[in-house]
Amino acid sequence: MAVEKEDGGRLVATNRKARHDYTVLETVEAGIVLTGTEVKSLRLGNVNLTDSYAAVRNGEVWLLGAHVSPYERGSYSNVDPRRDRKLLLHRNEIRKLSARASETGITLIPLKLYFTSTNIAKVLLGVCRGKREYDRRQDIAEREARRDIRRKYAR
Repeated sequence: MAVEKEDGGRLVATNRKARHDYTVLETVEAGIVLTGTEVKSLRLGNVNLTDSYAAVRNGEVWLLGAHVSPYERGSYSNVDPRRDRKLLLHRNEIRKLSARASETGITLIPLKLYFTSTNIAKVLLGVCRGKREYDRRQDIAEREARRDIRRKYAR
């Protein structure tokens, strides 16, 4: 199910694997083009952002690999769960993202999918650089150290 956010919107899905595998350099909020049954499925929280990414094609940004489960009560109006979905951004934002994505090692990764307070579906895109194995180990060590400190002071 969706979780209530501070600004009145509802968080539908997060890509927890993205923060583990990538370093997020900056974020951009984008709208997403959906069909009616996809919106209903999103409201139920039936979406998976793992292994999804965004790409710039012909001056448009597309979300690739996101899985939106078919709506149970939908019939002929259900679409392919893994279809490419268009993201809505301003032309200047698309130019900036295209320039950043063309750099070596930079990828556009969806971090969150949520509804705003006005019930508009949005995707939080991260401009990310892949982490190396030693970066991941260092992050895990820092997280465990913080956890140990909290445990020590909680007593």
